[in-house]
Amino acid sequence: MYCFASSRRSSSAYCWGSFSGHVWAGVAAALATYLGWQLWLLVRLDNWLRNRRVADPPDVATGLWGDVVTQVVRLHRRKRFHKDRVMRVLRELRRSTAAMPDGVVVLNNDNEIVWFNHKASEFLGLTRKVDHGLRIDNLVRHPDFTRYLKSGQYALPVVVRPDPGADRYLAFQLVRYGEDQRLLMIRDVSRQVRLELMRKDFVANASHELRSPLTVISGYLETLADDPAVPGELAEPLAEMRRQSVRMTQIIEDLLVLSRLEATDGQLVGDTVDVGGMLAMLRRDVLARPIHPAKVELKIDSGVRLIGEETMLHSAFMNLVDNAAKYTPATGSVTLRWWDDARGAHFSVSDTGPGIASEHIPRLTERFYRVDAGRSRVTGGSGWGWRSSSMSCSGIVRSWRCRVPRARAAPLLVTSRCRASSSP
Repeated sequence: MYCFASSRRSSSAYCWGSFSGHVWAGVAAALATYLGWQLWLLVRLDNWLRNRRVADPPDVATGLWGDVVTQVVRLHRRKRFHKDRVMRVLRELRRSTAAMPDGVVVLNNDNEIVWFNHKASEFLGLTRKVDHGLRIDNLVRHPDFTRYLKSGQYALPVVVRPDPGADRYLAFQLVRYGEDQRLLMIRDVSRQVRLELMRKDFVANASHELRSPLTVISGYLETLADDPAVPGELAEPLAEMRRQSVRMTQIIEDLLVLSRLEATDGQLVGDTVDVGGMLAMLRRDVLARPIHPAKVELKIDSGVRLIGEETMLHSAFMNLVDNAAKYTPATGSVTLRWWDDARGAHFSVSDTGPGIASEHIPRLTERFYRVDAGRSRVTGGSGWGWRSSSMSCSGIVRSWRCRVPRARAAPLLVTSRCRASSSP
């Protein structure tokens, strides 16, 4: 008698049915036995998958279920290996960010907090369970920081004092990465701010204290130079001493102007200033010099006025015009232009002088920086740079541009975007 079987249990059931004369009953019993065995193996596999952390894989060495269990075990080990590696990297990342001296806050596109490190929690008083998902501008309520977030210009950090009652200054800088993700870097710059305040106070106080002695020295030198009783051989040394005292006096005046400018912190103070009239006066001053460029052209393409102190604006614009006039040959030309557009008002000075090499441009706003120290001594420059002007270099070494934000523009007619001038 022939009996087929897929296992010992199903073959026994089938053979029993054949001997007893009930073939279909044997087939049904064999199939039921085979199905029960498969279900039992499936239950064992499911139980192991649910408790694979503590349970061992089912002992099925051969057959289809043996291959299935082998593949599942292999996939589980591979997944566990990659998971352990990711967890190690994550732990290293957390340890490294925790050791960073700067705070780090991860934001989404809506400026909501996704993650932050321990230093950021210390700087801003953040709590993971409470502040996760909140907008950062709802936690750092400072006008400068809010404007920084909305500006979209994150090349430079913004320094704010989050708590007016605490002597702590924080520098915030956003860095974009990934898809609509932002990394907010936070650094404690309290020491740098205090040193900067001390430097400003020192410059202001030293300049003020040196002003009176220099005035006395200049007065005595002038008296000696005009005294006929002074020997002739002393005339040239006295003249040189007078020139140097005048130069020192100009440096002190420049430093005092700089100190007053820094004390304003960019606030809108003063009255409206007629820029066109000021530039016309500067052009006349250049043409009145004994040696000046052959052509000094003035282009007034806007009637917009500025809000500020006229003496400060005059000093800022004069620095640009004076340098162009000093370093432009007598056969050259200087062009002054004033115009406005959607970004604000602009003042530019272009000349045909020797220009400035590109490597010097980033340092031009530093105090006492000189492109050519020898040439500065000849022309009598104080070397205090362009600190009195809020400028952006256009990239052309013979053309300088001063851009004034819209908030400081005061047009002749009242508009919705600019502050209006009451002057006719």
